[in-house]
Amino acid sequence: MNNSELEKVESYLRTKFNNPKVVIEGRENKEDSAEVMLDGEFIGVIFKDEDEGEISYDFHMSILEMDLE
Repeated sequence: MNNSELEKVESYLRTKFNNPKVVIEGRENKEDSAEVMLDGEFIGVIFKDEDEGEISYDFHMSILEMDLE
């Protein structure tokens, strides 16, 4: 993902979650994904998917059971 894509997805997530503390950071040696941070804490990964000329971005967030307590 290039910087323009990262900025667009970051802006979308900030608006969608109503939270300006969402930050998307590129991953070293990874062109198809980026890390999603919230207030400095890693919360998930965004994956870029290109299929038949269409592009989508998939957000994957794992929640550990111990974090729910």
